[in-house]
Amino acid sequence: MEALLELYRAPYDPRQPVVCMDEASNQLIAETRLRFPMQVGQPARCDYEYERKGVCNQLLFFEPLRGWRKVFVRPRRTMLDWAWCIQQLLDRYYPKVRCVRLVLDNLNTHTGASLYQAFEPAEALRLLKRLEFHYTPKHGSWLNMAEIEIGVMNQQCLDRRLEDENIVADEVAAWEAQRNGEEAKVRWRFSVDDARVKLKKIYPSNKN
Repeated sequence: MEALLELYRAPYDPRQPVVCMDEASNQLIAETRLRFPMQVGQPARCDYEYERKGVCNQLLFFEPLRGWRKVFVRPRRTMLDWAWCIQQLLDRYYPKVRCVRLVLDNLNTHTGASLYQAFEPAEALRLLKRLEFHYTPKHGSWLNMAEIEIGVMNQQCLDRRLEDENIVADEVAAWEAQRNGEEAKVRWRFSVDDARVKLKKIYPSNKN
């Protein structure tokens, strides 16, 4: 935890940016009846019944100091999906940086092994050399700023019934473009000093 908090305090370095990554799932829901459009003095109305259309997944990468994010919408979130997103992130969005310092949780797909599962060894090693993993502590995923950004995305973009993965992808892309245009950042204030006070009970004691 303290190592991660110190990483957040480090000055911005475009040669090795800090990028936070997390995943989320959304249920695809279709309307079963026509909606009643909004009229003067009357809000839009929809029936409470709905039809489930499966789920889709969002893999979100967020660079907090730059105010930039990229969301990949995928039908699944397997090792191969995660590895493909990492390849896209490094080659398309960070082609010139020396190393991406990646903050992520301990999900079993979030490892270098996923790269070797998806690509030939030479390609997997090439990508792995440009990554530096910084895992959140067990039960400490709240330390990942990508969780905050996912919360914003869910509230601003995915707070209604969407029935198709392509619709979700289009809506997320529009939200992403707006947030990036605003260079929206997270004001992270929690520090090591705060942790040693507020989380005092979980620190080991050297007293007899």
